[in-house]
Amino acid sequence: MSEVLLRGFGWRHAGRRAWAVRGLDLHVRRGERVLLLGPSGAGKSTLLAALAGLLPEDSGEAEGSIEIDGLEPRKARDRVGILFQDPQTQLVMARSGDDVAFGLENRGVPAAGIWPRVADALTRVGFPYRNDRPTHALSGGEAQRLALAGVIALRPGLLLLDEPTANLDPAGAALIRDAIGRTAGTDTTLIIVEHRVAEALPLVDRVVVLAPGGGVRADGTPESVFAAHGDELAGEGVWVPGRAVGRPAPSVRPSAADELVCAERVTVPGRLPEVSLTARAGQVLAVTGPNGAGKSTLALLLGGLLAPGGGRITGFGDKRPPHRWRAATLTQRIGSVFQNPEHQFVTGRVADELALGPRRLGRPADEIRRTVDELLHRLRLEKLAAANPYTLSGGEARRLSVATALATAPRLLVLDEPTFGQDRRTWRELVALVGELRDEGHGIVAVTHDEDFVRTVADVTVTLGGPE
Repeated sequence: MSEVLLRGFGWRHAGRRAWAVRGLDLHVRRGERVLLLGPSGAGKSTLLAALAGLLPEDSGEAEGSIEIDGLEPRKARDRVGILFQDPQTQLVMARSGDDVAFGLENRGVPAAGIWPRVADALTRVGFPYRNDRPTHALSGGEAQRLALAGVIALRPGLLLLDEPTANLDPAGAALIRDAIGRTAGTDTTLIIVEHRVAEALPLVDRVVVLAPGGGVRADGTPESVFAAHGDELAGEGVWVPGRAVGRPAPSVRPSAADELVCAERVTVPGRLPEVSLTARAGQVLAVTGPNGAGKSTLALLLGGLLAPGGGRITGFGDKRPPHRWRAATLTQRIGSVFQNPEHQFVTGRVADELALGPRRLGRPADEIRRTVDELLHRLRLEKLAAANPYTLSGGEARRLSVATALATAPRLLVLDEPTFGQDRRTWRELVALVGELRDEGHGIVAVTHDEDFVRTVADVTVTLGGPE
């Protein structure tokens, strides 16, 4: 078990005026299990990266101090295990078993002890495949389980988890929580960031809420924090258990009209069993189902970013399938938001990211400026216009990815986990935006595990089956 001590800690990303986190005093004792909360952008992910010793000195400005067992984080890395929001950043080997073994080999674990620990870790997280499963063939949720197995296998003194169940179906999320509970209940100190607050509470004995302006907003047992501050925290965007989600008022739903894209018995061998569906203007179509069912693969097919292995996809009256369209044609018709938003950022400024699509289409400069300003305002990104997209929080990056898809005004939007990483306030705003877009005549296809999202705005739901 490890002990954590922060004195006046702060971090500001290079090129940013605002501090990601500042004035933070915090003491986490050995064996404590802490749930770290705060609105989107409060600095939760930055704090976890700092504790793991992963904030490069030349990429920002630091103040104050952090100690883990009396050591600065870079010297305590062998005591710390961290799971990032994007599990793909942690997978380094071609085969799943080898990926879990990689960290153990680097730590010098004797060869005879490596594979029993690999097997135990994979069992704990409910990984459904053999050791030789290719890592490139895993869904986002499956990759999340594998990455967590790699962290658990190290048996760290301090376990840092950033949204560990964000991309998992309910059954997979329950398995992960069970694995975390058994790991943190032995000889590990736990700090977890999780928006599914109610489900995470059985794992923790303490709640720490970060204030967006810096410092700690609230600290104590879950019962005391939510009893004393529940209403204020909910108003600031924290997901407070027992508080209604406050769904936006339902809008007037026009009857679904034009057929935009039609998938007829499409399949991708090993990734997507046969499926048929139609995306229409003025309609939100939700695609649900367990991890590994092929939801993200279907999103790529509908977005014209992948060719089907069988069946056919047609749309917009074009004789050619979407994956054969010219890039300029595709972006005007269909906008895609990937499961991991960082995978679609290509510039160094948020405003430039929003301007890129319209600029490539040859839109006039004044029209581009109006589009960028409107999207910055609509997605609550005005203060981040000059920020590097790769320094955004998970929730901010998701909102930017949605905004970039809207920048070219496509008729169809394909969104993969659109509400991932959102606090209570930005969740409501994103859901309201989806409803507005539908009422304006856009078609929406949303791949999601978010049951509240489905209940609130979905007109049609298609549920895919389990893995092959």
